[in-house]
Amino acid sequence: MAPEIIRINPDQLHETPGYHHVTIVESGRTAYLAGQCPLDASGRLVGPGDLTAQIDQVVSNALAALAAAGAEPTDVVRSVIYVVSNDQKVLAETWQRLTDSAIGPAFTTASTLLGVAQLGFPGQLVEIDLTAALTG
Repeated sequence: MAPEIIRINPDQLHETPGYHHVTIVESGRTAYLAGQCPLDASGRLVGPGDLTAQIDQVVSNALAALAAAGAEPTDVVRSVIYVVSNDQKVLAETWQRLTDSAIGPAFTTASTLLGVAQLGFPGQLVEIDLTAALTG
């Protein structure tokens, strides 16, 4: 049986572009995924300088990590997105590409989008950090 996940947008808070301000997991186990980077299975950076290619690789990696935990994007209860940019347009485009992707449902939950100066790998432009509620 899937854990009950309740997503709330309190009337007292601003409207969101798809995420929820509060996510409550009634019970169950939790999976904390390491930040998913745009690296292929051999550890090589995918799409140097190409944010779109890197987002697509991060999506693929996140799907694999979720599956390994026995979870799906709808089981995600918290997400943090890091983008190497201080440009609001780039941040919005990243959000849109992620929410339109195969892991899009992961971003309807409590979510944070951050523009940052640098990430861990040379040339890395994006990373996502996910937490999922697991069944049983």
